[in-house]
Amino acid sequence: MKFRYVLVGSMFLAGCQLTGQEDVATTTNTPKEPNSAIKQSIAETPAIVVEAKPEAPVITPQNQDDVWERISMQLEMPVPDNKRVNYYRNWYLKHPQHLKTVAKRAEPFLFLITEKVEARGIPLEIALLPVVESSFDQFAYSHGRAAGLWQFVPDTGRRFGLEQNWWYDGRRDVVASTDAALDLLEYLHKKFDGDWLHALAAYNTGEGRVFRAIRKNKAAGKPTDFWSLDLPKETSGYVPKLIAVADVVKNQDKYGLPLQAIANKPVLDTVEPKVQMDLALAANYAGLSLSELQSLNPAYNHWATSPDGPTHLLLPNENVSRFKQKLAENDNQGIKVTRYKVKSGDSLGLIAQRNNTTVKVIQRANNMKSTTIRAGQHLMIPVALKDESQYSLSAPQRLATLTSKKRGDYKVTYNVKKGDSFWTIARKHDVSHSALARWNGMAPKDPLRIGQELVVWKKGAEGARIRTIVYQIREGDSLSSIAARYKVSVSELVEWNALKKNAYIKPGQKLKLYIDVTKVSA
Repeated sequence: MKFRYVLVGSMFLAGCQLTGQEDVATTTNTPKEPNSAIKQSIAETPAIVVEAKPEAPVITPQNQDDVWERISMQLEMPVPDNKRVNYYRNWYLKHPQHLKTVAKRAEPFLFLITEKVEARGIPLEIALLPVVESSFDQFAYSHGRAAGLWQFVPDTGRRFGLEQNWWYDGRRDVVASTDAALDLLEYLHKKFDGDWLHALAAYNTGEGRVFRAIRKNKAAGKPTDFWSLDLPKETSGYVPKLIAVADVVKNQDKYGLPLQAIANKPVLDTVEPKVQMDLALAANYAGLSLSELQSLNPAYNHWATSPDGPTHLLLPNENVSRFKQKLAENDNQGIKVTRYKVKSGDSLGLIAQRNNTTVKVIQRANNMKSTTIRAGQHLMIPVALKDESQYSLSAPQRLATLTSKKRGDYKVTYNVKKGDSFWTIARKHDVSHSALARWNGMAPKDPLRIGQELVVWKKGAEGARIRTIVYQIREGDSLSSIAARYKVSVSELVEWNALKKNAYIKPGQKLKLYIDVTKVSA
C-alpha cells in the first residue's frame, strides 16, 4: 500500500480530511487561511512517496510444504522422562530404516488423514497412530484378527460401520476406516472424561479393561493416570510408543533422523462409478498399473469392487478426469461378461467358484430368483478381465505369496476336517498353533471351514538335507515299497499327498516326497 505525503516546512500533511462537520462558531483556535506565497510553495514542493513494508506472512501448520512439519507444529502431548517412552524412542533411532519405510508407505495417505484429524479438533498425535498400529501397511493383518491401517477387529469394525464381506473389507478402506477410527477415539475420549491417554489405551485393549484398571487403583488408593495403571504389557507399551514416535517426528533435526518429505497438498480424490468395476479395467481407464490401483484401494478382496457396493475408488488427482472420460466413452462398462452354456453336473456354486465370483453376482446378471439351473441353459457370467494371478494384491494372491515363503525344510497341505482347530492341527503336526495361523495369513482365533487347505511347514531331523521329488508310480509299486525305498513312512506319504488311509494307487499316478538325501542315495 502506498501513502502520499507532502512536506511543508518541518511538517508532513497527510492526504486525508475529516469527514465530520466542525462547529466553527464555538472554535476559538481556527487556523487562518495560508497566504498566496505559502500556497505557491506547497504547489511547487515535490511529493514524497513512502512505501509501506508488506506484512510478514503468517506461519501456520497448514501452509507448510511438508505434512510431517504440519503435524509436528501441532504436537502437544507431554513427553515424560519415562523408561517406556525412552525405550521406544531409542528403538526408532537405532532402526532408522523402519521409519523411512513407514514414511514411504504413508506418502499417499498422510495428508488425507491429517486433514481429517484437524477437522475434528483432536490431538495431531492421532494422525501418527497408524505408525504404531500397522506401520502404515494398508494390508496389515495381526494375530488378533485386526486389519488395515487402523487395525480394526471384525466386531468393532462392524460396530463403527465398516462392512465386511467376500468382495469388500471396510477395515482396509483408507477413507472409511479413518473416519471409523476417529469416531471410536472420540467416543472413548468422552467415555474417559476427556483423558486422551486413557482413550488411546482403550483403543488398544478395550474400554472395559481400562475401566477395571482404574477402579482397581481407586480401591487401593493409588493414582489413576495412565502411567499408574496395571494394564497388559502390549497396552502399557502402546501409548509410550505413540508418544515416542511423536517426539521423533517433532525433533527430526535434533535426533538426526529426517523423514522423507510428503507434499502438504491433496494427492488423492474419490470417484464413484456407481457400477461394479473390474479393478483391471478401472486401472486402464485411470492410466495406472493394476498394482498401483489396488494399493490405493486395499479394501477390495478380489478382482472387482462389490456388486452391492461400495464401488468407490481412490485415485491420484491427476488421473481422475481421464478415468471419468474413459468410463463415459465406454458407456459406464465396469466388468466383462461372457456367455456360458450350462453342462450336466454344473451348479451355480461350481460355476461361481470356477469364475472367481459369487452365486449372487451370477443370479443378478441373469435376473434369477433361485439357484436352479439346467443343462443347455445359457448364463451371462461376469468374469475378470485378466488372469487371477495378475491381481497381485487381491486377498488370494497375497495369501499365495505368503504361503510360498519358505518357513521350514518342506511344506505339506492339510485339508481341514470336521472338529479341527488350529490347536488340534498344530499338535498333530508338532508345530506351534500361532505359527500355523501365521503361515496361512490368519489369526489363531479365525474360524476354519471344512475342506479348507492349510499350509504346514515341517522341519527335517537335525543335519538332514531335505529334497523334494515327484515320484511316478510304476507297475508293482505300493505305498509301503515306495516308503521303504526312500526311507520315509507310509503315514508321511499319505499326509504329503492328502491320501485316504488304505488308498489305492495306480501306475502313472504321481506322488510328492520330501526325502533326506543324507539317508537316500540318488
